[in-house]
Amino acid sequence: MDKTAHWLQWIENTVLATYIRQSLWLYPGLEIVHILGIAILVGAAFMFDLRLLGFSKKLPIEALGNHLLSWSKRGLWLIIPSGLLMFITNAETLGFSWVFWAKMALIVMGGFNALFFHRFFRNSRHSWDQNVSSPPLAQTNACLSIIIWISVIACGRLLAY
Repeated sequence: MDKTAHWLQWIENTVLATYIRQSLWLYPGLEIVHILGIAILVGAAFMFDLRLLGFSKKLPIEALGNHLLSWSKRGLWLIIPSGLLMFITNAETLGFSWVFWAKMALIVMGGFNALFFHRFFRNSRHSWDQNVSSPPLAQTNACLSIIIWISVIACGRLLAY
């Protein structure tokens, strides 16, 4: 057995992973927390992306971004720990699943896409705050965000089957 498989098997056989797997309510509870986090993160991100794409132009983009994106960050506080705990219960299978790694790659892409937006548009957002279209690059960024997060959700669902 190679080192990766051995390490993944060790994770899956930890006391915590075994306890979660054998619990009647713990794993389903983790799934609920994970889905709630996804709804918060992706829902807030989508609302902001839709504003960037020209919907609800009367809403100030700076205030909307500050409000919604703070909720996306809160969603991460639910997603990351619940996702890690669910991973350890099935580490060996997930560790060798192309769908799992596609999901992880997409999440990284989503993070870089968000960083790109904040890095390049942080100082100029106020100039297109109300009743003005977002720059084409910001709109492209919003489209990518929507595509990436839908793909992350699709991969997550595919992992269940």
